[in-house]
Amino acid sequence: MRRGLVHLLAWTLATGAAATMTWWGVHTVMAGTAYDPPRALPITAADAVRQKSIVQESAAQTPKPPPTATSPTPTPTPTATPEPSRSPTPTPSATASKTPSTVKAYDTDGGRAVFDLGTDYATLVSATPGAGWSMQVFKTETWIRVEFSAGADRVSVFCTWHDGPPHVQILTY
Repeated sequence: MRRGLVHLLAWTLATGAAATMTWWGVHTVMAGTAYDPPRALPITAADAVRQKSIVQESAAQTPKPPPTATSPTPTPTPTATPEPSRSPTPTPSATASKTPSTVKAYDTDGGRAVFDLGTDYATLVSATPGAGWSMQVFKTETWIRVEFSAGADRVSVFCTWHDGPPHVQILTY
């Protein structure tokens, strides 16, 4: 009986030591993995100008050359018919290729929000909080809200397009 108690005590101590070492090791490793989500990089003025020129180039139609004298009648060129869309409503990226858009930045006390504004849609390009400010983004099908906060101070940048072209409004409270 005494021998069984010694084995039980040895097993209990070894199991307790192993569980303690495992917890300590996992805790040490996991403590180093907690991090804040990455912040968006600010868009410089050069990037905004470059984005605007890319959008303008994609919106521009290239004119077809006039027929040459050697070919009095132009020959028809085969065109590929696009496959029908699988979704019933167009996505903003599909709309973006058809309608011109403008990239605009809105600087506030809390940070900077950059939107790509089309004629009937908008997308958030980037949102960067200022020093000491944090940020949250809320999106639906017809509006985007970027809220910067620092303590009790709040700045919201609203972009809505549910009843017409995109409209941006900045609220401080």
